[in-house]
Amino acid sequence: MRSKSQTTLLRTVGLHAVLVPLALIWLFPIWMMVVFSTQPENAIFSANLTLLPSDQFVENFSRLEADTGFLRTVFVSVVVALVYTVLSVMLTSMAGWALARYSFVGKGVVLAIILGTLTLPYFVVVIPQFIMVARDFGLGNTWFALIVPPLFNSLGVLFMRQAFSMMPAELFDAARVEGVKEWQIFLRVALPMARPTMAALCIILFLASWNNYLWPLLINNRPDMMTAPVALGSLIGLTRVSWGGIMTGAVVLTVPMLVVFVVLQRHFVAGIAAGAIK
Repeated sequence: MRSKSQTTLLRTVGLHAVLVPLALIWLFPIWMMVVFSTQPENAIFSANLTLLPSDQFVENFSRLEADTGFLRTVFVSVVVALVYTVLSVMLTSMAGWALARYSFVGKGVVLAIILGTLTLPYFVVVIPQFIMVARDFGLGNTWFALIVPPLFNSLGVLFMRQAFSMMPAELFDAARVEGVKEWQIFLRVALPMARPTMAALCIILFLASWNNYLWPLLINNRPDMMTAPVALGSLIGLTRVSWGGIMTGAVVLTVPMLVVFVVLQRHFVAGIAAGAIK
């Protein structure tokens, strides 16, 4: 018994000896981003590397706000990411439920098409999508154009289909025998059981929308509809690059990501535990 505990201890120490340096290597660029956001621009490219924060964060943020109206762009990004995440999770859940629990003509073809879209580079789709939304429908510079076109998510559909496929069919058959309608089975039985998967999907979709740069850049040219990543990209000019503003904005944009992940991670673990107990 003592030999086994010693082996476990040595294995744990060895594992931490490998993972801790790797974690520090991964965290070092993030820490330097925080440090650079608190320094004047001439100190960022100084030959003397400083590892401790300075006192220029407020000044850098004020300059960033004056150049881009950054608080407004953050508000636009928050609204777009939240609405996109809610709508996309709803649509992918319904599509995943239909593909997992119903049989219909052409089901295999639909699945093949969804899988095929995963192999297409985004740049192949974005130009026809832009032409259709901006030129044919005339919806450029609108909330609709920012949120609706990217809603279809092949990965989310397959994600939810797999979650619903792993649920016992007997449970849904028993609900049908009791006279529960199909939409009630989906909303009151299937979705609560898929809560861990939905939490993980919410994190993925929110971060994808929050970091989306190309589509908001193409579909919008109005300053009042600019998202935060596009605002940071506008700081890179032909003759001047505001590195202090970019680093400050990057720090501000990182905070909501961490908050969303931490909050939904708690629900994710709670959902798994509840499913295990049931």
